[in-house]
Amino acid sequence: MAAQGRKNVHGKTGVRFKTGYTASKNKSMLRNVVTDLVLKEEVKVTSGVTKELKSLADHLVTLAKRGDLHARRQAASVLRPTVVDEKGQTALDKLFKEIGPRMASRKGGYTKAYKLGQRRGDSAEVTLVRWSDR
Repeated sequence: MAAQGRKNVHGKTGVRFKTGYTASKNKSMLRNVVTDLVLKEEVKVTSGVTKELKSLADHLVTLAKRGDLHARRQAASVLRPTVVDEKGQTALDKLFKEIGPRMASRKGGYTKAYKLGQRRGDSAEVTLVRWSDR
């Protein structure tokens, strides 16, 4: 039986039940994935990420449809600023100049998810998330 001691501290019993994946890591991963979705127009993710990604992407499109300065700053706080595509525009520019006007007539449901099956290495379910007007 393990020694009875303080939990989640280094020492006699060690760190026993502390998970390595935190909320900040999850938020960072979502920021990376949604930036890829804006730039590449589609992205493959596991099924666990799909729901959160769709929600965040739909919110960003709603901000892009609004188009004012405050909406642009809110979207800039989510999207990665250093990612630039071949044309030299950032993900934020593409969201507000291309994707927002393209979705102007829609009232929701900006993204679609297609199940692709299981990943070879760990059998995780993989989905393809893309904009619904493509």
